This record gives sequence, C-alpha cells and structure tokens, in this order.
Amino acid sequence: MSTDELDPSTPVVVGVGQASERLEDPGYRGLSAVGLAAEAAREALADTGVDPAAVAAAIDTVAGIRQFDISMPGAPAPLGRSDNYPRSVADRVGAAPRRAILEVGGGQGPQHLLTELAGTIAAGDSQAALLFGAEAISTVTHLAQAEDKPDFTEHVEGDLEDRGYGLAGLVSMHHAAHGLTGAPEQYALFDNARRARLTQSREDYARGMGELFAPFTRVAAANPHASAPVERSAVELVEVTETNRMIADPYPRYVVAREKVNQGAAALVVSVATAERLGIPRDKWVFLHGHADLRERDLMARADLSASPAAVLAARHALDVAGIGLDDVATFDLYSCFPIAVSNVADGLGLAADDPRGLTLTGGLPFFGGAGNNYSLHGIAETIGRARKAPGSYGFVGANGGLLSKYSVGIYSTTPTGWRTDDSARLQAEVEAWSAPEEAHRADGWATIETWTVSHTRRGPIGIVIGRLDADGRRFLARSVDGDTGLLELLGQEEPIGARVYVRSFGFGNRVTVNDTRMDELFPTRVPAFRDTYEHLLVRRDGHLLEITINRPEQRNSLHPPAHEELDEVFDAYFADPDLWVAIITGAGDKAFSAGNDLVWSASGKPVTIPKSGFGGLTSRRHLPKPIIAAVNGFAMGGGLEIALTCHLVVADETAKLALSEVRVGLVAGAGGLVRLPRAVPHKLATEMILTGRRLTAAEALDHGLVNRITEPGTALEGARELAAEILAGSPTSVRVSLQIMGETEGIADTVDAVTHFSPALEELMTSQDAFEGITAFAQKRAPEWRNR
Repeated sequence: MSTDELDPSTPVVVGVGQASERLEDPGYRGLSAVGLAAEAAREALADTGVDPAAVAAAIDTVAGIRQFDISMPGAPAPLGRSDNYPRSVADRVGAAPRRAILEVGGGQGPQHLLTELAGTIAAGDSQAALLFGAEAISTVTHLAQAEDKPDFTEHVEGDLEDRGYGLAGLVSMHHAAHGLTGAPEQYALFDNARRARLTQSREDYARGMGELFAPFTRVAAANPHASAPVERSAVELVEVTETNRMIADPYPRYVVAREKVNQGAAALVVSVATAERLGIPRDKWVFLHGHADLRERDLMARADLSASPAAVLAARHALDVAGIGLDDVATFDLYSCFPIAVSNVADGLGLAADDPRGLTLTGGLPFFGGAGNNYSLHGIAETIGRARKAPGSYGFVGANGGLLSKYSVGIYSTTPTGWRTDDSARLQAEVEAWSAPEEAHRADGWATIETWTVSHTRRGPIGIVIGRLDADGRRFLARSVDGDTGLLELLGQEEPIGARVYVRSFGFGNRVTVNDTRMDELFPTRVPAFRDTYEHLLVRRDGHLLEITINRPEQRNSLHPPAHEELDEVFDAYFADPDLWVAIITGAGDKAFSAGNDLVWSASGKPVTIPKSGFGGLTSRRHLPKPIIAAVNGFAMGGGLEIALTCHLVVADETAKLALSEVRVGLVAGAGGLVRLPRAVPHKLATEMILTGRRLTAAEALDHGLVNRITEPGTALEGARELAAEILAGSPTSVRVSLQIMGETEGIADTVDAVTHFSPALEELMTSQDAFEGITAFAQKRAPEWRNR
C-alpha cells in the first residue's frame, strides 16, 4: 500500500522527543516533571520537520502519563505539583486542546495510550494527539531540603479526564501486611519461581541475569539520555558488594530499575489528512502495524508464579495483527524493570539473551532509567527513530505494568498501512477463564513453599513466602517473624522451594517459620486471664458480672490496635472464666460509646491491625458463648455500632446516636456492619444508613428493634446492669445453651427443620446440675443456686 492509498483518518506517528538532565551535568536546570515533559513535547513538535507552532495549533488531544507523585493516594510531592498535568504541558507548548487525559498508572501506559489515541484518530474523533510523560525524582530528592528549593506547584484551568490510579488488583492491605510493599520484593517472587522451574543453581541463575543485562549496559553507555551510562560486565552486575547490595533475593541493586531520574518523552500522533495539511514530510511517518493489550491474573490467582503467559500472548497477537513473524522484527525494546520482565517474554517468544538484534534500544530501566510509568515512551521514541533510519523495517515495543500484570505491545514501521484492529478483548476473556488456585487469606498449618524472597530492609531482613497448605492445597502469603533466624536460614539454602514450613494466622497477618515447635516458641499460647491493669480499658468484676469500659474519652472512645488487643484479651478471659456469666461493654464519659476506628492513628501511617477476633475483639468471633450487653452512652459510630450489633443486647440512653458513618470518610463498615445491620433492621433503612451515614436516635433504634431498652440520659450503664441482673436470675447453663442452639439454627431457613435440629448441647443441659437444681428449687419454692454446669 502506498501513502496515496491511505484513508485520510489513518493514524501515523510523526514526531517524537526526549529530554533529560543529570545532577552533575553542566548547565543543570532542575526542571520539574512538567518542565521535562514540555521540553520533550517541543522536541516532538520540532521532529515533524515543520513549524512547531502550526503543529501545536492542530493538537486537539493531550494525554499525560501519570508520574510517581500522583500515582498513589497520599504520595508526597515535596516541591509541589500541577493539579492538571496534561494542560500544564499543553500551555507550555502553545497547544489549546479540547480534551486532556491523565492516564492510569503502570508502565504499560505509554503504549496502551498511544494505541488508544491512534484508534480514536482512526475513528475520526481526533485529528492530532500529543502524548507525553516525565519524572523529576532525582531533582526532587536533591532539592527537597534546600533552603531555596523551587516550588513546582501549578494550578491550571480546564477540564481533565482523570482515569484514576489504576491500582485495583495490584496493591492491597493484605500484601502490605506481609512485606510486599515494593516492586523488587514482588518481582523477586517470580524470578525465584522461574529459577526453580528451570532447576538452576543460584549461581547459574545469577550469572544468567548478568548475561541478560550486560548488553543493556552497553546500550545505556552510548545513550545521551541514560541516567547511568556505565558499561558493566555480567559478573559485575550480580556480584554482591557494598555498592551493589542485595535488595531482594535474587536482586542486587544493579539489576533493579533506577527510579531517581530526570527524564521526559513525548510522541505526536496525527491523521494522514492532518499530516498532509501541515506538510509533514512522509519520511517522518511511522505506522502502528500491530498492537495488543492484555492483563494477567492477579498475583495470587496465577496458576504458575514463574511466568506471565498473558504477556507472551499479547506479544504474539501483536505480531499476528501486524502480519509478520519474529524473524521480521529488526529492533526490540522489552520493558526491563527486573530480569523476569525481559526473560518472561523472551522465553515465550524464543528470543535468546544474546540475540544479535538486542533486546533494548534505550539501555533498560536499571541503566537508562526507570522513568516511572513513562519508560516505554522512551522506547517508542527510539523505535520510531530506528524505523526511519531503516525504512520498511519493523520495531517491537513491549510495555509492562504492575506485577507482570499489564502488557501492551506495539509494532512500528514506515511501511504504509491502514488502521488495524486487534482481538485483545477475546483473548482477555480467555485469560480470565484460566484456572486459578484458591487463596487462604488466613493460613494455618503445615505447608510447602511455592516461591519466596528475602527483602533486605534497613531494619533487617524479612522473609516473604507464597506457599500451599498441605491440608487443602490453598495458596497463601506469609512473612517471617522478626528475629526468626531459622526461616531465614532455610530461605538461604540452595533451593527453599518445595521445603515444608509451618504457618499460622494472626490479626496482623500470616507468619511462617520452620515447624510447629518453633511457631509455639515464637508465639506462646496465651492463657486467658485478666491483667491487673489496662492502659485503654477499665475492667470491673461484680460477682458474676463483668463490666468493660473503653477508657479513651478524649478520642471519643475510638479504637486503635493497642485497644483492640486489650479487648481481645479481656473477652478471651471472660469466655474462659466459669464464674463470669454476663458482660457489659460501654464507653467512658458521656459523649460516646465508641466512635469506631481511630482515624488519627490511621492517618499517622502507623500499622492498622485488628485481632483475629475482629473489631473490638468481638466482631469476627463465630460464636459468643455468653451474653454481652452494650451500654450505649452517646455516639455509637462506625465500628462502635458494629460492636453494638455484635452484642446480644443493647441498652441506650436517650442521648444515643447510632450510625455507620464510614462512607463519610471514604471507608465501608467492613467489620460486620454491612452484614449485621440489614439483618437487624428493615433492609431499606439499613441501606439508607449504610449509604448516607444517617444517624438513628435512641427512640428510632428502639422502634426498629436495634436496641432493647432506653434509659434516662447518662444511665445506660445502670440500665444495662438491670438487664444483666435479670439474666443472672436464670440458669447460666440454660443461657449458654440457648445462645448455642440459636446460633446453630440461625442459618436454617425452614422453620420445622430448625425446630427439629438436634443439638448435643440440649442433651448436656438435661443432665446438668442446673437442670436438676432448677426443677428442685421450683418444687421446693425456693430460689435456685446455680452452678453453671
């Protein structure tokens, strides 16, 4: 096909640009991310070979790749940032686009977005789109503490299509609780699994990583935009030294993506009609011949942790769309944040590490620089340049995002072609239908290591394990116990994968060690007992009655991890003590029963954990064998209401306000409120309370059956004591058995089936001392003397 035969709406890349600076460079300017992106964008406009101002005037769409400091909620920006990054860059280059896009995070972004914009142009919905991205992490780190530090804050008017962080399935509290907070630890799990699959020794595998990346360093050394332009040998790359310290086994620092860079890149895509109108020379035109976008299963749902077959499937499909084979490709730029990102695709396509065509055009993320989510736009820029120098050749760009999660591929050539659609949606459906192991979020028992790493932090090494439970084969994630050298020694052996270990779950996550004996040493069984004093509670015994007061009135009796742990201990002791028959929980002061989660603690960045027994030591217990009464004085908000919902009975004073207020602070009532409230009040009312945070008064709560009794202001505890006395007048054995049978039959829908349900507890009751005592006392017309048996 000649260019004259092309449809006018055919998309074509006509300009690319790159910008960079190093701290040690003469004339270092300390540009912001916006400044670097704008400089790269100017280069892209100039690269078209025509008047940049005329090109800028034609741009109707700008799209920015999300930089790191806007890629996570609450990410710091020590020098400030733009509140409309795409339009900040557009303003600098003289463009006035009608549409501005801020793409989701992830290294797949540049290729994914270029493909999308090309498709939009092909559909006639755009004529010229400018794509760009940049990072100035090196500059920000360097100047953050300077007395005369610059201010990169910008406010720009105009609409913005902000697509969000795109973190779903990639970041989780569960992962963070087990040490998977950084990319090196996560990717190391894959590389260690691959080594085991290949049955290679640690030494041989390390040598292979070095041999894979040594050619990358040679490319970086010749690249004027590289952040670390130093050629290194294969041995030097993987030999652990003081400067090349171990980050996460098997990765020393030299093979890990380098994020402290100052780099920007841009690409301009226009329709053929626009290119003709602007007079852009045809030797500048490069076409997207093939493309594909696929997402791998989430980490714990992958059948094989040693590879990402979805990435390989995307690569093969892009070649198919382009109508070429692997041998037809002249250049490759494979995303290279860690060795596995390259070897996974190379393995799948049959590419050797020493392929004479090379696997990178930039030098790769550890050496050229890991310019945040924008790295592959540099790869695209280099590919466009090589394609122009060798007309008719094909260049392959593979862009990876997440945890080998998202893979976007582009095939480029100067050979004219019309727009080609892909079949990624159908292939994605296939990926999502792949089998997946069941995950155990709470893992207990003997298990086998499936993959592992050791993260070498400043606070010491942390062993991270993904394994399979011996009992049922479910997969779990766990980490080592601080100070447990036994597991670290096991992980230091030649091949830990396949070794048996022992795992136990806690409120703060799963912990793994070498055997059950060692686990018992690390976490001795806690004998249920009361302390003499508590820091966050007041505990009082009065005969068979236990009173628990949350004693944090200045925090409206909200709960943080230390308070949760104390409540967990107290309730364990209550349920284990045969002389305690009823418990009351209340809050200190007259303002609040409990305001739920301590948001000040949560916002401080400190670990937020609750015990396995749930919020307040109650909400996740499967069965509460003895009655608990909530004495609600003032507010019962969020987790406070969830505690009250868990209790068997609720007494509230007239000032009480009850609400699930989580939606007001961007959370949900995840400690049971979403389940228990619709079962306690009419469903419509529950839905309204959950979705709006509506507060019920004590009278409203009584009308809807959410509380049992209302008392005068300030007398909820006295009312709870009266209710407790009524319970204590009955047989504690009968009370416990009644609660047990109610729990056993709660899930039985048919009434007769529930009534005829056999419970051993009933048989035990009928032979108990209390049963005989109750009948005897009634016949003798005296008060019974209960024994709780």
